Amino acid sequence: MARQQTNVAQGSSAVKTKTSDGAVPSAADDGAKTAVEEAPRKGEQGASRPGDRPTVSDYEIANYYFDLACDRLELPDDVRAVMRSPYREISVQIPVRMTDGTMQVYTGYRVQHNAARGPYKGGVRYHQNVDIDEVRALAMLMTWKTALVNIPYGGAKGGVNCPGDKLDDRERQAISRSLMGKIGKILGPNRDIMAPDLNTDAQIMAWMMDEYGKLNGYTPSIVTGKPIELEGSYGRQEAVGRGLTYLFREAAPQLGLSPPDTTCVIQGFGNVGYHTASIMGQLGVRVIAVSDANGAIRNDEGIDPEELHQFILAGGKLPEFERGEAIDPEDLIAVECDVFVPAALGGMIREDNADRLSCRVLLEGANSPTTPAADDILESKGIFVIPDVLANAGGVVVSYFEWVQNMQHFRWEEREINDKLGNIMRRAFREVNSIAKERDLSLRIAAWELGIERVVSAARMRGYI
Repeated sequence: MARQQTNVAQGSSAVKTKTSDGAVPSAADDGAKTAVEEAPRKGEQGASRPGDRPTVSDYEIANYYFDLACDRLELPDDVRAVMRSPYREISVQIPVRMTDGTMQVYTGYRVQHNAARGPYKGGVRYHQNVDIDEVRALAMLMTWKTALVNIPYGGAKGGVNCPGDKLDDRERQAISRSLMGKIGKILGPNRDIMAPDLNTDAQIMAWMMDEYGKLNGYTPSIVTGKPIELEGSYGRQEAVGRGLTYLFREAAPQLGLSPPDTTCVIQGFGNVGYHTASIMGQLGVRVIAVSDANGAIRNDEGIDPEELHQFILAGGKLPEFERGEAIDPEDLIAVECDVFVPAALGGMIREDNADRLSCRVLLEGANSPTTPAADDILESKGIFVIPDVLANAGGVVVSYFEWVQNMQHFRWEEREINDKLGNIMRRAFREVNSIAKERDLSLRIAAWELGIERVVSAARMRGYI
């Protein structure tokens, strides 16, 4: 397989440091670490608000942990270069006539990182801060994530730099069909399968499936996370939150936690945050504080996730919810609790606020929510971190189930889906936890090492490296 790059976005730092043969020189490793160390200090000049871009990028965080794991695994530089760099990158122009009559031109991205273990797999997000480096980082993360839970996929990611939460349905449909029409040739049920991510949902997957089908015929397996009526899978919408809950239940006994006596704080009340709060609540866990892009609330007696969800669906703003006291979103992190779930944007737990965190367990629902400098602080505080690369893998696991069902045009019942998800998540946690104890590592570094080891092994067996 020859490495390809197609129409890569101009000015991207990650493609400037390559040698003439396409390899990434080791000097770039030091640059990534320096950037990660310095970026949090820049953020100290002003506190971030809900929805702000984090001070440390996903790309810097991903490269930092990649280098750390590769150093420990003693991988040669040439192998690192292959494992780090994407197989293919594409950026496309998406001009859209908006409802108000104006023309907006957005950029769509798809990065296919590594397919040594199976077809590329990864979501597509609509957010104004999407750029090529963010998509690169998330594609890399998907590679290790699918290997970690041991499902036959590689890693990919996509996105459009549009304000996904502010578009109407006509605009979202136009963007979705345009993106699929322009990148469809590099996708396919055995090549690359997309799924929902930030500000994308089952309806967008339905439009994309339909657009792909215009040229290729009815192909439900081209995307996952579809509506049930279009061969979507039961349990897919709740999958990330359910997976997080399975890992909490697996870790709780060794931490001396009992669900009915456990308190939880949720940062980000979108799909992941809501379902995590809801399923944790079903176990008896008390959710005492919640935030989203509009603000934050606290109620030490407990917040009913279902009631709050219905309030927001009806057009209410989270800080206006009557059964909670509005608090400064920056103070959410300081609310004393047993489990803190960051389920918003990446890089929100930083060097300048990590010391305020007052929890027993950090259960990472978002991708790259914790910067490396913050991670060191959490370790010094004795906080048990269940890292994103493992914790939020429930979504891709149930996407895998949906893909299997689509390829054979049959359907499992929701109980079967949930049981299969639980088996995979528990097994992955036990494998990572065992490595962490054996090698005296944090769960995060153990997870990265195991994921990278599995991908390198597959690449070698295929003769790719």
